[in-house]
Formats: sequence, C-alpha cells, structure tokens
Amino acid sequence: MKRTAALMAMLAVIAAAAIAAQGSPKKLSAVAHKDKNAATEAPWRTLPLITDGKVDPAWVQVGWGGFVVDGDALRTECDQRGMGLIFYKPEKFGNCQIRVVYRPETPKSNAGVFVRMDDGIVAKAGEKSPPVQRDEKGKLSKDMLAKIQEAAEKELGGWYPVNHGYEVQIMDAGDPLHRTGSVYSLSKAAELPPKSLSDWRTMIITLDGDRILVDVDGRRISELDPAAPDNPPRKNWTEPKREPKRPIVGYIGLQNHDPGDVVWFKEVSVRPLPQKND
Repeated sequence: MKRTAALMAMLAVIAAAAIAAQGSPKKLSAVAHKDKNAATEAPWRTLPLITDGKVDPAWVQVGWGGFVVDGDALRTECDQRGMGLIFYKPEKFGNCQIRVVYRPETPKSNAGVFVRMDDGIVAKAGEKSPPVQRDEKGKLSKDMLAKIQEAAEKELGGWYPVNHGYEVQIMDAGDPLHRTGSVYSLSKAAELPPKSLSDWRTMIITLDGDRILVDVDGRRISELDPAAPDNPPRKNWTEPKREPKRPIVGYIGLQNHDPGDVVWFKEVSVRPLPQKND
C-alpha cells in the first residue's frame, strides 16, 4: 500500500508538470503576440509638408508643375508642359509603413505616391522633360504625344521615377490596374470603401521586403510581389518599364500630373515594421 501511495503521488506530480508544460507555450505565445502588436503600433513619425507657409524644403521637385500650400495641406499645381513630382530628399525608407492622408477633387483627379525610387532620382532634381503644348481644349496633338513618349523612353524629368520606382496610383475612375490603390499597371486594385469627395482618405502603404501592400480607409486594396510569375506585362509606353530593379530601400514622393488633376495631401507619416523573430 505504501508503494502504491508513493507511486500515485509520483504520477500526480508528473501529471501536474505535464499540464504546466502544456500551458507554458500558450502564455509565451500570448506575450509574443502582445509584443508584436506593440511593435506594429509604433508611433507614426510625420514628415513635414509645410514650413513657414511654404512647401517644406526637404521636398524637392523633379519635372514640371509642383505643389502649393492650401490651408493645412499641399495641393497639386499641374503644368500643361508636363508632369512631375516632389520627393523627400533627406531620407530613404526600407521596411516600413507610409501613411498618406489625401483628397481628390474629382474621381478623375490623377496623382500618385511613389515608393522605392532609386538613388538616380537625386540627380534628377530640377530636371524637366521637353515641354509640350496643348490645344484650346487641353488636348495633345500626335506630335506632342510623340514628344512625351520620347521623354518617357529616355526617362527625362518626371518620367524617371515612373521607371525607377513604384507608383501607388490615385485616380478613382481608372480600371483595376490603373485606379486608386493599384501599384500602377502591376497590381489590380479592389474598389474603394465608399466616401464623399469632401472627406479625406487615408492610404497606408506597407513595404515588406520585396512586397508592397496597399490599404485605403482600413481595407486591403492591392498587393504586389514583384517576383511573382504572373505579374502583368508592360502594355504601352505610359506604363513603367519592368526591367530596372527597384531598391528595397529608396526614396518616396508625391506626383503632380496633368492640368485639372487637383489632389490635396494633408499628411505623410512613416513608421518601421516590427522586427521579425528568427
């Protein structure tokens, strides 16, 4: 009986240890999950857009047009001679999230957020493509279109970032490969959550290794893996060339497009992605 009692006591200790061991991973998992969420929710760091009532000098123009201060936001100031963008010169960004608060004037208002632009963009500061002219209705003749196409192929002015970065499109009225939230001509975008044109939208672009994820107003809109075998081919000269390798760590920018394409930008903020556990 004594041996039986001792054996029962030993089995009870073993059982208790086993139960404790089973509970431990759950506790560790909960702690790890909490830590991961804490990292994901790191505070946003706002990049200044306006200083002393002017476009902050950290943002440098490439190509035609530009941006002007309109209240507490920047507004695209497009030029009939060609398109352009401003890029944030002091810093390059790797794995991170970029939050952009913006508002288009109409569903056809065309702009974009550029990411992963390579170092060549710095040398393009101030460069403009050969100017074009438009008719009374704002249309381009065949000769003018040919002039723009040549500038695009030579990557002059505002065409350089098209081929040496990725554009996250802003234009609600486009088709799935060319509308708001798409990585222009590379990833299809889902329809946006409904919202009045008078309201601001929030776009969050996640740069995670090679991948680009785009959310608008809390909804996943598109995803791009540049290495995927089924990515769409380039169909015309207005779309970016596929061959240049975009860097993982690169510059970011805001595009101004054609006359009449009015888009306001109120905020550009960044925060790092959480460190991945080995």
